[in-house]
Amino acid sequence: MTSDVNAVKAAVDAAFRDEWGRVVATLIRTTGDWDLAEECAQDAFALALQRWPRDGIPGRPGAWLTTAARNRAIDVLRRKAVGAAKLREVAAMSYEPSPPAADSDESGVPDDRLRLIFTCCHPALSLEARVALTLRTLAGLTTAEIARAFLSSEPTMAKRLVRAKQKIQNAGIPYRVPPAHLLPERTPGVLGVLYLLFNEGYSATAGADLVRQNLCAEAIRLARVLATLMPDEAEATGLLALMLLHDARRTARLDAHGDLVTLEDQDRGKWDAAEISEGVGLLNGALRRGQPGPYQVQAAIAACHATAPTAADTDWAQIAGLYEQLARFLPTPVVELNHAVAVGMAQGPAAGLPLVAALEASGKLAGYHLLPATRADLLRRLGHRGEAAVAYREALGLASTDAERRFLSRRLAETGGTA
Repeated sequence: MTSDVNAVKAAVDAAFRDEWGRVVATLIRTTGDWDLAEECAQDAFALALQRWPRDGIPGRPGAWLTTAARNRAIDVLRRKAVGAAKLREVAAMSYEPSPPAADSDESGVPDDRLRLIFTCCHPALSLEARVALTLRTLAGLTTAEIARAFLSSEPTMAKRLVRAKQKIQNAGIPYRVPPAHLLPERTPGVLGVLYLLFNEGYSATAGADLVRQNLCAEAIRLARVLATLMPDEAEATGLLALMLLHDARRTARLDAHGDLVTLEDQDRGKWDAAEISEGVGLLNGALRRGQPGPYQVQAAIAACHATAPTAADTDWAQIAGLYEQLARFLPTPVVELNHAVAVGMAQGPAAGLPLVAALEASGKLAGYHLLPATRADLLRRLGHRGEAAVAYREALGLASTDAERRFLSRRLAETGGTA
């Protein structure tokens, strides 16, 4: 039995997306060796590319890959002459997840991927290390890909990943989901890493590309895993809903030249209706649990935008109210700025300007290009072209992506000003 080469490649690519994290997580639990787990998982996928064209695509690719990775791990451990007990444990490893041992995991959640997420996102690691390790072990991104995501060199990122793994080993960070009584304080950190990952993909902090779809896709995929593994965690569902509602507008955010298109000018026919429908459904399900949180509120704001038939139909008064609720969970200056924008849209630009002025006076957002950009937009809408031009120049000097700089330059030109 043989399979078409293209079909095999597509099957291996799909298995990589769906099974990489599971295979690596299972091997880490069994061997306790992160590098060995990644090496054996890579070997298993390489073997699939060799064997599946000849033998056919297996009915359960994940089981095949896990078995291949396990066999590879046994060979490596034998060469290293490790203890017989460890070899027996790896040899007995099966694809189906088994219930966790009572002394190793008190959460009652058996999936190895969830253990891996919580281990990667342990508070003892720096935030950057958490994101990088999550991308490496759960998403299967290469060190070079992660380095590009962080605008860093590959050798530098490789050292950071090594240090993160060493810290897990040296600090004795347990490979487990925290016990139930610690979940409330640890889960927000996990959600925060996935949220940061999605945000970096959706609105890159620097560089030529405003949107990096590969990061968005990985964040959504991991959020799906987390929401599936923690079905009673309303905020995990809310985060997934938030990502989907934002991602639904992705293709309309840039024009054919890669230039930024504002929300009010986007072609809503390009929005992904299926993603919007799924996001709204997930949000409604999360809200019914009666466990409100910041991701659910942000998803509700995104839903207001995504379900408005036209920009003029947007319920800005409701959005302003939702930002007030969000400020109770996240009392940050960025939330205050977004509230000012919503007020300016709901009540007119003159109502938003004092809120922006108060933020500027506080100095909380010094150096943040969207603060002067917001002031500029409010002034432009009021017809104060000269003052708007000054604010646009300030924002232009602070913007860090090419797409944003081009957008601000166009706005500046519309006021009659020059950079």
